[in-house]
Amino acid sequence: MHMDPLMPYLAGSILVIVGIGFLLRRIRQPLVVAYLIAGIILGPHVTGLITNDVVLDRLGALGVLLLLFFVGMEISPAALFKRWKVAVIGTGLQVGISVACVAVVGTLLEWKAPRIVLLGFVISLSSTAVVLKLLQQTGRRDIDVSEDVTAILLAQDLAIVPMMIGLSFLSGGPVSPAVLGTQVLGALGAAALVWWVLRTDVVRLPFGGALQSDPELQVFAALLFCFGFALIASALQLSAALGAFLAGIIVGAAKETRRFHEHLKPFEVVFVASFFVSVGCLIDLGFLRAHWANVAALVVFVLVMNTGINAVSLRLLGSTWRHAVYAASLLAQIGEFSFVLALFGYQAGIIGEYGYQTTLSVISISLLVSPAWIAFVQRATRRPDIAPATQ
Repeated sequence: MHMDPLMPYLAGSILVIVGIGFLLRRIRQPLVVAYLIAGIILGPHVTGLITNDVVLDRLGALGVLLLLFFVGMEISPAALFKRWKVAVIGTGLQVGISVACVAVVGTLLEWKAPRIVLLGFVISLSSTAVVLKLLQQTGRRDIDVSEDVTAILLAQDLAIVPMMIGLSFLSGGPVSPAVLGTQVLGALGAAALVWWVLRTDVVRLPFGGALQSDPELQVFAALLFCFGFALIASALQLSAALGAFLAGIIVGAAKETRRFHEHLKPFEVVFVASFFVSVGCLIDLGFLRAHWANVAALVVFVLVMNTGINAVSLRLLGSTWRHAVYAASLLAQIGEFSFVLALFGYQAGIIGEYGYQTTLSVISISLLVSPAWIAFVQRATRRPDIAPATQ
């Protein structure tokens, strides 16, 4: 009998993910780290099981859409509305100070303004997917920390819209008034949509009653929301991932879809894994070996700087130092939207191949070491009540 040529690759990929997952579970690391390592092993620079660039691009694009959709479903609008000052001011300080710090370094290295702003934006964004997963695994034992961190993560994810618009200007390419107007309209619409969800007690969806009693329809209705909003966001010249994220917020807030998440959990696992595996495949181990000292120094710089900026910001907003430092450590790594920004900068010519590979490496390594960094900060701030992140 003829065997499908895809089967060995599929079986091998799943075997690698399961094996690494078991290993990292024993050392109390989240599965997101396993997915990244699996991607490195499966990618063209190690085993070569996954080498097709088109497949990698499609896998990553689809993965980030569903990743942000599921992240949006985790958002609690009521809790976020109470923390709007923390979200807006904290995110504003994080982005502004990050760009200023990069500007100091960039001035010494004679970087151009677009590169400075791009890299400042990249390091200012934290990983919504990783942080929410870590908070789930620790049982959200510190409610104030969880709510502050979640509010800042939401504001950071929404900040991707003005960031993309600003970088479009700075890239030096032709700016169409029609495209700019469409982007501004889309950004205002996204902000209004989030504000409406935050202020509305009960969100009701069309045909919600029929969805409540049919789990199969719930799956397809959720995917329709995800890809439909992604399509609308793309038509408005915004990130498709942002559209999927907004769809997740609406679905998560709707009364009729309270059970969506449990029916969609298997999809979440598969596509979150797909996204991070695709990112791992892009990491060039040869590049890392050649430039490990620079990458390591940048990772340490980012973790320390992001922790410091967020700790001071939260302290200024009324948190205790212990609360502020712990919350800041959760936000220290660089997030998934930063991959989107880095790719945009690479395609727009703001950074070259070296800068793109360095950025990918720093983002990925910061995600890999994030659980260890958080555990270190926990011990340093003597927080025995918060257990280390486990799967």
